[in-house]
Amino acid sequence: MLIGSALSAAELPKDIEWLTNNEDPVYAASEAVTGGTLNLSILSFPMTFRFVGPDSNGSFRSAILDNQLSLIGLHPNTLKIIPELATHWAFGKDKKTMFFRLNPNAKWSDGTPVTAEDFAFTLEFMRSPHIVAPWYNDYYSKEIEKVIVYDSHTLAVVGTRAEPDLHLKLGLSPTPRHYYGTLEKDFTAKYNWKVIPNTGPYQIDEFKTGKYIKFKRKKDWWAKDLKYFRNRFNVDRVIYNVVRDYNMQWEYFKKGKEDVFGLVIPKYWHEKTKIPIFESGYVERIWFFNDTPQSAMGMWLNQDREIFKDPNLRFAFAHAMNVEKVINQVLRGDYFRLEQAFMGYGPYTDDTIRARRFDLAKVDEYMKASKWSRGPDGIWQKDGMAFSVEITYSHEEHTPRLVVLKEEAKKAGIDLKLQQMDPSAAFKKFLEKNHDVAWMGWSTSLRPQYWEHFHSINAHKTQTNNITNTDDPEMDRLIDAYRNSLEEAERIGLSRKIQKKIHEIGCFVPTFMVPYTREAYWRWWRLPSPAGTRTSGSLFDPFNSAAGGLFWYDDARYQETRKAMKSGAVFPPVTIEDTTYRMVK
Repeated sequence: MLIGSALSAAELPKDIEWLTNNEDPVYAASEAVTGGTLNLSILSFPMTFRFVGPDSNGSFRSAILDNQLSLIGLHPNTLKIIPELATHWAFGKDKKTMFFRLNPNAKWSDGTPVTAEDFAFTLEFMRSPHIVAPWYNDYYSKEIEKVIVYDSHTLAVVGTRAEPDLHLKLGLSPTPRHYYGTLEKDFTAKYNWKVIPNTGPYQIDEFKTGKYIKFKRKKDWWAKDLKYFRNRFNVDRVIYNVVRDYNMQWEYFKKGKEDVFGLVIPKYWHEKTKIPIFESGYVERIWFFNDTPQSAMGMWLNQDREIFKDPNLRFAFAHAMNVEKVINQVLRGDYFRLEQAFMGYGPYTDDTIRARRFDLAKVDEYMKASKWSRGPDGIWQKDGMAFSVEITYSHEEHTPRLVVLKEEAKKAGIDLKLQQMDPSAAFKKFLEKNHDVAWMGWSTSLRPQYWEHFHSINAHKTQTNNITNTDDPEMDRLIDAYRNSLEEAERIGLSRKIQKKIHEIGCFVPTFMVPYTREAYWRWWRLPSPAGTRTSGSLFDPFNSAAGGLFWYDDARYQETRKAMKSGAVFPPVTIEDTTYRMVK
């Protein structure tokens, strides 16, 4: 919606057209109430509470970042811009500038008002060498030109170039200048376990290293009555307990020590839920389909390892992975084959690319082309080297999948050695490039991101996300062109070319995609209808500003359920299949 005209400040352009969006539909339930404690678990304690710098790029990082709002957000169903810290925004005629007007009520968790200076400090902070974060140093130097402060509640963010999706880049998050002051060389150590002021609905208020982290809802949160935040973030406390074994997490859930448990793994959905707490209706199940970019889950080959420098061996490795057998035999046909690393991005995805299938003849062809031969044990060998590689992974529940791949790969003459590690240790190994093959998936964004994963500037060095050490001049040219493109149509074309190039290089073996979430939850937890949004990755995400915090605690049902469990009374079993946003048939 177009409203008003330019502010009277002399520095602002005179013809600014201020926009806002209070017209998109709400997606929270009006009957939601506050209260209760959500008990969750994590497999390992985070290595730091910092969101930048060494060891910060772990899975718990999202819990911290999701409690830090940005200037603007995206509606999870329409994907249109909606207010967060800014109430209004405007696009500059140069197509590389956005103007913002801050909500004057916005506050940090320590009560300090959020000002335009906090966004200027974000640029200073992210460019500082003291945060020891080369990716952020580079990004905020090469992608963001400057932040202009007009007054305490009016600013502009200027990109280094014009581009079609300007709002995806320039909707910065603030950094509290009043808290950090001057950054020094001791930044990483000084702030390793500091709880930094934030702008979101929750804040860490207690933790014990190696044991638990507790978040508390801000009852006087400045944004609680805003349209898109109303009736959300309802639970009073969120507790993450460290439970280092997935099977033990399941046992905790069955005893009611945890409130929610993911059932994406087929044996949990099909077999392990055939127990009294489900059959008596004390615990409910839901299968909720979404429509989101898919995680690049698969096997990432380290091309700095001698065996993977030869593309023929990379192709042979891919053809030796019987992913379809894993899907059908281990995963009950519930998962879908991931064809490439960037599926689900609309026109940015090349849907013609197909992952290499299990093919013993193809393996022989590629191996013989590089003059390898089968040894007495059936494993390919050459010049005293055997085709034996280590697969590093972090979740015990993935072991059956990898055992099948190992058995099938042996038929193809390739020996897989399976190494399970603690999630934090495994990820550290990947970032330090000490792996042969990394079994993992990356988080997603609204548009494909290639530079951090495949540009040579991030190869052959630690603490970057180019864990395949891809170093290809043509790939660099395509990625640079994609980053510098001014036209959406051109970016779409370049995106598809990059995806073809990734396939041609063969450094990534795609495995599975799961375009849904399946979860179990004790019946005193309630969900809206539909149970989530188009982009919900979890129905019990407590913090995410776009799609999180939609659930709530029902004390009456808690008391009813506990009474029934003591007396032996039962409820009808509940299994919900919500296909409102199903993307695959």
